[in-house]
Amino acid sequence: MPALSSTFALRKKLPGIPLGNVLFSLGLVAKAPYFGTVLPLVQEMEPGYARVTAPNWFGVHNHIGTFHAIAACNLAEAAMGVLMEATTPTSHRWIPKAMQTAYLTKATTRLTAEARLADDVDFDAITTGTDVTVSVSIVDTKGVEVVHCDITTWVTPR
Repeated sequence: MPALSSTFALRKKLPGIPLGNVLFSLGLVAKAPYFGTVLPLVQEMEPGYARVTAPNWFGVHNHIGTFHAIAACNLAEAAMGVLMEATTPTSHRWIPKAMQTAYLTKATTRLTAEARLADDVDFDAITTGTDVTVSVSIVDTKGVEVVHCDITTWVTPR
């Protein structure tokens, strides 16, 4: 079994209850302060999957009072990052490389980003850099997908 990233190891040490989610999310924002603009709450984190929510508050609103498209992208990147930290063994590292985004409809509620690997990844086979795509679906409280992102990460051995 490959060694866990320090981020994923910390998450596993915290209780799997709301307080543990809040503490981990505060640490995420301390490590990557820009994520704080959407007030992310990491609900689930495991290899190949992450779920992160963000409240609908005035700090993420655009000029028409809905969830700003770029704030939704910020939420998507937070979910992708949590997934990659849970998935990538310590023998490798990753960095975001590109994002393709579709803004599907206005978002007027709290949002939930669910990140999944687009394909299985064999890290043992990665001996040079390779693209790994994370698919992120962002839904409102009614389950309507409001934004979809495919985020390409660049994964290399350490």
